[in-house]
Amino acid sequence: MAAHFTAIFDACVLYPAPLRDLLLQLATTGLFRAKWSADIHDEWISAVLRERKDLKRAQLERTRELMDAHTHDCVVAGYQALIASLQLPDPNDRHVLAAAIRGRADLIVTMNLADFPSTTLATYDIEAQHPDDFLAHLIDLAPQAVCVAARVCRGRLKNPPITVEQYLAALERLRLPQAVAFLGENRNII
Repeated sequence: MAAHFTAIFDACVLYPAPLRDLLLQLATTGLFRAKWSADIHDEWISAVLRERKDLKRAQLERTRELMDAHTHDCVVAGYQALIASLQLPDPNDRHVLAAAIRGRADLIVTMNLADFPSTTLATYDIEAQHPDDFLAHLIDLAPQAVCVAARVCRGRLKNPPITVEQYLAALERLRLPQAVAFLGENRNII
């Protein structure tokens, strides 16, 4: 299946891990092109290290390497010169917009919609989308692919294994009600 749009993932959707895992699994389907930058990697890795003292940077760098290796043409480079010219409510988010512009993204998938005003993004033909809305769009495009991706992600959780209900509860805690409702209706597949 050929990708029809490009999504850049903000750091807040790459951590927590269950959301990152589902989004990256879906990126392998060819429904869309997933992109991020070195700065976005640094941001999510720093967030994990602040909250999870039990993890080491080397473990997260390994995750970073695997993400980059298993997602085609995902790392955006050469966007730094754009950062200073961009205006956003939080200046620390300008690197995300710059990477989206340089990576020719159609949308920025982020939990922080207020940080990416539609009027600003429209100038660049980019929109911001909450991950639940992004997943709902993918469900509309390819419901079976979303179910299979969720099943694969749940299947990777083996230490300890988790039930469908536990998996759905984890996604619910991440404020993904549309995705959870759909997956709940298809629990026999996931």
